Amino acid sequence: MSFQKTVQLYPDVAPVPGTQLVESEVNSTLFSPLQVRGLTLQNRIAVSPMGMFSANDGHLTDFHLVHYGSFATKGAALVIVEATAVAPNARVSTGDSGLWRDSQIAPLKRVVDYVHIQGQKAGIQLCHSGPKGSMLPPWLAKGDPMVHFPLANDEAGGWPNDVWAPSAICHGPGYPVPKEMGQKQIDLAVDQFASAARRAAEAGVEDFIELHGAHGYLINAFLSPLTNHRTDEYGGSFDNRTRFLFRVLRAVRDAIPDTVVLSLRISAVEWMAWSGKDCWTLGESIKLAKLLPEAGVDILDISSGGNHSDQRIDIHPYYQIDLAYQIRQAIKADDIELLIAAVGLIDEPDMAESVVRGNADFGALQKMNGMYGDAGRGEYEEPQADLVMVGRQFLRDAGFVLTAAKVLGVKAQWPLQYSKVK
Repeated sequence: MSFQKTVQLYPDVAPVPGTQLVESEVNSTLFSPLQVRGLTLQNRIAVSPMGMFSANDGHLTDFHLVHYGSFATKGAALVIVEATAVAPNARVSTGDSGLWRDSQIAPLKRVVDYVHIQGQKAGIQLCHSGPKGSMLPPWLAKGDPMVHFPLANDEAGGWPNDVWAPSAICHGPGYPVPKEMGQKQIDLAVDQFASAARRAAEAGVEDFIELHGAHGYLINAFLSPLTNHRTDEYGGSFDNRTRFLFRVLRAVRDAIPDTVVLSLRISAVEWMAWSGKDCWTLGESIKLAKLLPEAGVDILDISSGGNHSDQRIDIHPYYQIDLAYQIRQAIKADDIELLIAAVGLIDEPDMAESVVRGNADFGALQKMNGMYGDAGRGEYEEPQADLVMVGRQFLRDAGFVLTAAKVLGVKAQWPLQYSKVK
């Protein structure tokens, strides 16, 4: 009799790892379930999509199986695959994940299946790089402080002459000057997002799909007057600058099953108010948020910046959480059903708990006064977000969920294979 038939390699665990057990004496919001559309998470901790720049012509590799699998094994309720390009020239770098051809479905499915076997939920972030494409992985920058990503020329497998954006505006030093998109290129990009979403669903991504509308990539470039100088129906007014986004949202929503959660990541502010230039504002983010449910969006993921090389960010652990809070307060005031995800430097369990529970003293936000709107109120009685997207801390500690449970005094389910050390 074969080994496969005598040993169950993936033991069924009920509840799944990362679940707060009934005998737990601590009432943790972070470890309480969250339900949205057809998705139920056993805790409020998601692995934020983070580019690994380790794909082979857009195909995920063994690295990704181990990378994402480690988070799923140790209790992350939602594991989101990194920004995945919808076309070859939609990649940020030559090492980006992709879903522009059918051969990329099977490697993704391998990762998604493993996440599901562990009892966790799997998601993916779809992206078009827009003006920030044709770069090399960042570790090839060779220490140049002005260049985060070095340019990939034709000889290095890049596409510097096939980079497109709303307007022919270079992102900054080291980046190619993009070509201005015409109607043909706009229509093509919408179709590419929808096709990638269909491939994701075919790969088993039946839980969560996010569109990357932040950090200066194509959707963000359309939204911002800093990078969108068009005079046609896609530029100028708020309605025109959001037109491309809503076309993409509706195309993706139509391409995926009704049960799949649709999320959008945005840069809520651009950190360019100091310049006096017309830019995307927190007020516009709130206005956009109120329109998203009608387009089928379930979660708004709040990031910031990344659209201009001259941005000025006073970075500290709470610099984006207040943005999430203000947007959440505005939509709740209008009884709009839209969940808010917070992301950025959420490294401590107590901090993650306070974000989704409320009653947090954020004195550090006082330093933010004057940078945008009315910031730095100091104490929040209500939650700042419904879900936390944790990134770098998962790279430091793949078992962050179990670490958080221990720090917070929560009795949580461990993977059976690791039961000796819980």
